[in-house]
Amino acid sequence: MPKFILLVNYDGGVFEEPMDTWQPGDVAAHFDYYALLSKELTESGEMVQFMALADPRQARTVRADGVAAPVVTDGPFAESKEVLAGFNVFDVESEERALEIAARISAVPGPGGVPTQQPVEVRRVMADEHGEL
Repeated sequence: MPKFILLVNYDGGVFEEPMDTWQPGDVAAHFDYYALLSKELTESGEMVQFMALADPRQARTVRADGVAAPVVTDGPFAESKEVLAGFNVFDVESEERALEIAARISAVPGPGGVPTQQPVEVRRVMADEHGEL
């Protein structure tokens, strides 16, 4: 079966206010939705991996030429428009199924239970001739 990675950025969708300003009940509903969806997709055998990432202010960028010591800088920087918040890897029957799951992720509730409509990028994972990574 093909594998897909679903990428979610720190993008509030239809909400401009950051999550740390939401009411506690709205934050709880947001994470409860993700927990239930994760449980369902893990039990179905479709979810291979889920990773939420730490605050982007803790990120570091490494550049190396393989000879000299690597250069490590803080990042991402203020000019970055898109910063990865997390990702999911799914092993599903089709791209259509990956898109269905992405739609459910995008509908995670925000303030007042309104779906965030957070954009989710869907990309197929490359595989060798045997279907393995």
